Amino acid sequence: MKKLIVFTGAGMSAESGISTFRDSDGLWEQYRVEDVATPEGFAANPSLVLDFYNQRRKQLLTCKPNEGHYGLAALEDFFDVEIITQNVDDLHERGGSSSVLHLHGELMKACAVNDLRTAYTLSPENPVINLGDKDRWGVQLRPFIVWFGEPVPLFETAARKVQTADIFVVIGTSLKVYPAASLLGYARQDIPVYLIDPHPVEVRRQGIHFIQAGASEGVRQLLTLLQCGHE
Repeated sequence: MKKLIVFTGAGMSAESGISTFRDSDGLWEQYRVEDVATPEGFAANPSLVLDFYNQRRKQLLTCKPNEGHYGLAALEDFFDVEIITQNVDDLHERGGSSSVLHLHGELMKACAVNDLRTAYTLSPENPVINLGDKDRWGVQLRPFIVWFGEPVPLFETAARKVQTADIFVVIGTSLKVYPAASLLGYARQDIPVYLIDPHPVEVRRQGIHFIQAGASEGVRQLLTLLQCGHE
């Protein structure tokens, strides 16, 4: 089977009702990045940050995978598929994808403030982190999210995966958030690259197959182009 690597961003989950940060009605309109998505913001007002992510989890539990998520899972019948996502939701997994690497962490998990690599899965019945919630060593828990200004521990792993791709697909990302945006540069020059997004995306690489559509329609067109026989 050919190796198909899919790199997804916020646009992948937008149709599922996940609020994005960068749209005009997105989360950045309500919160400053510095306040809720940086280590400094957490140090200054941990209650605000914890509540912000508690609300995001509650929202996530009301959302369902869209046809784009299900379509990517269907690709596994024809290709060796691995998903690399900037998204912290679990919709790829719930949509049926069996191999998902989360570059920026996972919303439904927590970690200790002094150990950003060891994750604890939160219960859907009580998906909150409060001040005073600690790990077994007595250290305060925080969201298992890679915040701005923090290193991306899985980037090198993701880059190695992209280098193995026979086909590379990019869905729903502006390719402006680094280092994740640089993953496209790790794809071999001799392989087909598909980019799915309803908005124009500026890229320097030549020969990209653009599919100007949302995630669900874009993946539907991708399945046809790859001749997967999926209806």
